[in-house]
Amino acid sequence: MNNRLYISGHCRIKDNRVELNGEPVFTQKDSNFSEFIKALYRDQQFQYSKFFKMDNLSKLGFAASEILLRSIHINVKGSEVGVVLANANSSLDTDVRYQESIKDKTNYFPSPSVFVYTLPNIVIGEICIKHKFTGENALLISETFEADQLFDHTMSLFKDGKVGSCLIGWVDYYLDDYDAALFFITRDNDKKTNFESEKIKSIYQNWS
Repeated sequence: MNNRLYISGHCRIKDNRVELNGEPVFTQKDSNFSEFIKALYRDQQFQYSKFFKMDNLSKLGFAASEILLRSIHINVKGSEVGVVLANANSSLDTDVRYQESIKDKTNYFPSPSVFVYTLPNIVIGEICIKHKFTGENALLISETFEADQLFDHTMSLFKDGKVGSCLIGWVDYYLDDYDAALFFITRDNDKKTNFESEKIKSIYQNWS
């Protein structure tokens, strides 16, 4: 059995720009996140009505995962696909929105549709539901993108035989400041890039 792991592809969404494997996919200048993500949805023809009910963190992660996964042939069962994501702000953007709905005792109107997204790992749930992934998953919190942390956690899942492929990366959103960098890791070697901590760090930092 091949014990090496490879990066099958990677997707980045930041600064109103989308890249797949380093190549431009979509750009829309001078727009806020809401305008940008709606335009991206139309441009990529996602056709997933639940998308518009998601919070912004989930929309960001969902969009990045859709663009990446459509470009990859997944040759293992959904039960063997894991998801490991990380971010800095947890679900704080949605937490703030929910707090706004309950802070006024005279106009107390909690929103269940907002409350359901007050956990940072809901973005993983949205991705898994869409693609029927039921393997191991985790959402890690760190102040910045930590390549070593993602690498070590992912390697442990493969070594323990818990996953056959894994979607990993960074998905962070707070107050219109956003960044998504996703990688798909597999044992399938079809002239793909070796999965190494320094390599995913280099890909992440190579953003002009």
